[in-house]
Amino acid sequence: MTFLRFVEETGSTNADMLALAEQGMPEGGWLRAGRQTGGRGRMGRAWESPTGNLYCSTFVRTVASDPMAHTLALVAANAVHALVAPLCAGQARIKWPNDILVDGAKIAGILLERVGDAIVIGIGINVTHYPTGLDRPVTSLVDQGAVDAEAGPLLERLAQLFAHWLSIWRAQGLEPVRTHWLLNAHPCGTPMRVIQPDGEVVEGAFDTLDRQGMLILRLANGQSRAIHAGDIILT
Repeated sequence: MTFLRFVEETGSTNADMLALAEQGMPEGGWLRAGRQTGGRGRMGRAWESPTGNLYCSTFVRTVASDPMAHTLALVAANAVHALVAPLCAGQARIKWPNDILVDGAKIAGILLERVGDAIVIGIGINVTHYPTGLDRPVTSLVDQGAVDAEAGPLLERLAQLFAHWLSIWRAQGLEPVRTHWLLNAHPCGTPMRVIQPDGEVVEGAFDTLDRQGMLILRLANGQSRAIHAGDIILT
């Protein structure tokens, strides 16, 4: 059973769910906040949280028979893409590892964090607003023509989609999740620059995801390189 809880304001839905997971709460619940005062993006970045957008988190308790925990990012990306793609005038694409873009502009982000056997999945979707003054293009569902989109009903649908892909991940393994991800991601050959956590910059073209969900970059010299983590800039 899925439980949906709403709070007007919190520091971070991920932080709240990490605490609940640590206290022994079973998986399956979702927390949505009207506003976050301490939202976080990848690499510890601040995440703007104006009222009207969707800020939510859930968590999965992993067991030995599950695929690798980090591949829940692919599960979440498939669910978020399925939610936003039909609502957008432009083409929605998944960008490795955790973003959804519409015609190259970011509309949603995903953040995974772990405590014990629980993987918390935080999702932020620009519904009515998007930040300005950034070094990359951004958009929102309303800007894409979904003028009636509201965070509450969107979460209800998102929870259904996530449960669907989670059940596939657990019952059939990573491969069908990976295959669907590739169908909706940046096409093979997309040029990109990867800024790795240690600061190294690697340039090449997107080739595929390997069987562990790692990005495979095709370098200019024809060699392949597996990318385990990093910021991706489409060039």
